Formats: sequence, structure tokens, C-alpha cells
Amino acid sequence: MPFTRTSDGKLIPIKRTGEEVLGLFEKEKIKFVDLHFTDVPGRLQHTTVPVHVIDKDAFKEGVPKLDGSSIKGFTGIEESDMMLKPDPSTFAVIPWSTKESESHKAARLICDVFWGFGQGRLARDPRAIAQRAEQYVKESGFDESYWGPEIEFFVFDKVTWDVLTPYKGQSYSIESTEGAWATMGTDSKDPKGSKSSNFPIRFKEGYFPAPPSDTLMEYRSEVVAIFQERFGIVSDAHHHEVATAGQCEIDMRYDTLTNMADNVMTFKYITRNVAHQRGMVATTMPKPIFMDNASGMHTHQSLWKAGKPTFYDASDSYAELSQVGRYYGGGLMEHSRALTCITNPTTNSYRRLVPGYEAPVYIAWSRRNRSANVRVPVYEKGPGSQARKRLEFRTPDPSCNPYIAFAAMVCAGLDGVKKKTDIGSPVDENIYHLSADRRRQLGIKELPGSLKEAADSLASDHEFLKPVLPKDLIDMIIENARKEHSEISMRPHPYEFHLYFDA
Repeated sequence: MPFTRTSDGKLIPIKRTGEEVLGLFEKEKIKFVDLHFTDVPGRLQHTTVPVHVIDKDAFKEGVPKLDGSSIKGFTGIEESDMMLKPDPSTFAVIPWSTKESESHKAARLICDVFWGFGQGRLARDPRAIAQRAEQYVKESGFDESYWGPEIEFFVFDKVTWDVLTPYKGQSYSIESTEGAWATMGTDSKDPKGSKSSNFPIRFKEGYFPAPPSDTLMEYRSEVVAIFQERFGIVSDAHHHEVATAGQCEIDMRYDTLTNMADNVMTFKYITRNVAHQRGMVATTMPKPIFMDNASGMHTHQSLWKAGKPTFYDASDSYAELSQVGRYYGGGLMEHSRALTCITNPTTNSYRRLVPGYEAPVYIAWSRRNRSANVRVPVYEKGPGSQARKRLEFRTPDPSCNPYIAFAAMVCAGLDGVKKKTDIGSPVDENIYHLSADRRRQLGIKELPGSLKEAADSLASDHEFLKPVLPKDLIDMIIENARKEHSEISMRPHPYEFHLYFDA
């Protein structure tokens, strides 16, 4: 949900009605309305209608503009008519819609998906799943869950690939002014020197470098300005991340589950469009660069009741973590292998989950230790920090569908709370440096090493998801993961020619 500031500087959520949005259409001279929704794999979809199509009934009944059979994961061709019901709280003016002419000025509304003919909500609508997860939190005895994902992504100058001509070559190419492989000096063909770099960033040395090494500060600032001024999304910070070649992170202020999932989809929408406007390309593909860090989505989460955080306990000397927090973390750890099929849903996700690149490979918990996949941040101490007491689940990456991923994580955590799952002893050693015997002694298990292994894990462990995720959707996720693993594994890889051509 978007926020605004009061005269004394406090942040308050903006809650709008359909009638108020109709008034904003007139005030802002909106000509078109872009209706956004998300498919099951997590890609943003849209349809654009002239502003007169959205009247007060559209917010109650929906807009009959969707063939659900053409959207991945929704339905078959025999039952395709669906409605898009706009959520008035998601209104935002699209800043680049006036680039060509004011007569094209457009606003964005995120929609809920319903069956046509009055048949109710589409159960597979990812936003519906997030909303059911919020209801499940309440049914489990809590008031709210709060979410704060740290989204990493890359911004490149240009990316090309060739996979459709298999006998001419399978290849990809990444161009970046920051890349460790970038041309030094100024390109004489480019008077601004924007296609070359005086200070390329070495592999794994991209964390917090100042300009001119960090060439994307102005890009990120523009993104954050659009977040806050146009979409009402509050950002706490932005910076360059560890990898070379334009790895970025922009942090958003925590919010409730569905609102934050909306914000993640808006995040992708804005970062990609601003990059496009600047002649670049942004991607949340987890591991585009070999031998460097990948993009994760470390997800901070907490449960609240009666206006108070339930994960805080001042008497816990280790991390000020309550028993509820320990049970919740125990649930995340218990179901970590199954969760990866949802939180890390691409074959490329498992290029990230390897030792040596700060990504979690092992199932363990700790406070400061970033080699564990469940962490309790301990920057601050004492009652003044209790509102910020949370667990950080480090496994997910930003290629996931945030609505389904957040819902799955809260299901795992609540399963731990209900079953009083023991989180076990914390591991404060660098797990990457432990021997296999030592890991066995500590009871440390590994995350799946491939999408197929993740799918098999979800197939054998999904009961905890049933309160929120439809069984046919779980089956679809598993089937799609196995299919995509097979699509990759059956194709010869260029590196195989290097290894085996003389075999």
C-alpha cells in the first residue's frame, strides 16, 4: 500500500476509494488506465483501457477484459472468461506515459482476478493467495505479518543471446561499462564516454564503491524518486552490490504481506522501465555473471499481535529472539528444501546456491553469520529495537513470484509455531569452511542443488502449504519446475565442447 507523510513527518498509508480514484482521474487528466496483474510464474501482465471504461461499477464488479487461458497458470481454453477488479489503493500516475504526449497520460491500478459470470475469485490468482495467507495469519492467532525483502538486481548496457539457431551457436553476451572486462579509457565513437570505463569493478569488489566506479547512482536515485513521489513506496537506502557490472540493491520500507508483494512487482516494473528509458536493461535473473555474486532476495519477516512484535524477548541473551520467533524459524528450516521450488523457481537460481558467493547453501540459523540461511539481524539491542526484531530468510531470489513466495514462507513459519518445531542450536562458524563430517555432527543439511531436486522436495513436503495454496497449483509448480529442468538438461552446453570434444 502506498504511503504519504503528515505535516510532522510521520508515514501513514493511503487508503483510497473507487470514487476518490475517479476524482484523481479528472484532477490528473488521465487518458488511459493500465490494469496490472501477475501470472503464476511471477511475470507482470497488463491491459490498457481508455479512462471512461473505469467507472464506479468497475471497482465493484470488475472489468471484463481477460482471456484467462492465455495467462500462464490460470485456466484452460474451455473456461477462459475472467474479470479484473482494480484495487483503488494502488493508483499511481505512470511517469513515462507522457513522454510522447499528454494525450497518452496513463495511471496504474493493480487488479484482483475473478471468474466471469459471477463465479467468484480465481483461486490461482497470486494476489488471492497472498490475501489468503494474510487471513491464515489471523486465523493462527496473530494480527499481521510484516515483510522487508532486500532485492538485488543487475543493470547492464546491453545483453544479447542466441538459442534459436542451435547448430550455429548457443551464446550470450553482456556489455557493461562497469564490468571487469570493460574497455578502459574513453570510447572515441561516444563523446560522452558512456560505453567504456575508467574504473571497471573487479569481480566480487562491487560493494559500496563511490562514483565514478559506481556508474548507477543517478539511475538508482531516479528509481527511488519515482517510488516515493509517484507510487508512494518508501525506500530506506540504495547502493551498489558486491558483483561487478552493475549489481544494485534498493531497500523498501517494510509492509504487510500483500502490500509488499505489490511493491515487489512495482519495483520490477519501475527498475526495468527506468533502465529502458536510459538505454539500458535491468534484470532480476539471479546469476547472469559467471564467477561473481548472484542476486538474492533476503526476506525479513515478523509476526505481530495486539500492536506488538512477537519475535522479541529481552531475556534471550543470544539474539533477543522469543520462543515464537524460534518456532517460526524452526518451521522455515524444516521446510527450507521444499520452499526453494517456490522461492528459487528457475534453473538459474541454482547457479546462485553454491558455496563461495555469499549465497546460503546450508540449512542453519545464526545471528551475525551470513553463511546460514536463517539469520537474526542484531544491529541493535534493547527494548528500543523490539519493533525491528525479525528473522531474515536468505534463501529466496528475485526471480520468484512474491505473492506466492511470501505466502509459502509464512505457511512454513506458522507450521513451526503450531508444531513447536525446535530451531536447534545456532551455528556461528563459517559453514562454507566446515568439513562434511563437522556439518554432519552439527546436523546441518543442504539446500537442493538443482530445480529438479527442489521439485522433488516440494513433492514430498507440501502439507504445510495446504491452508493457503490450492493443491492443483502446487502440482502445477512441481510439474513446471521439472519441465524447465529437463529443457535445460537436454541441451548441449558450450562448455561441454571445451571439456569433451576430444573425448
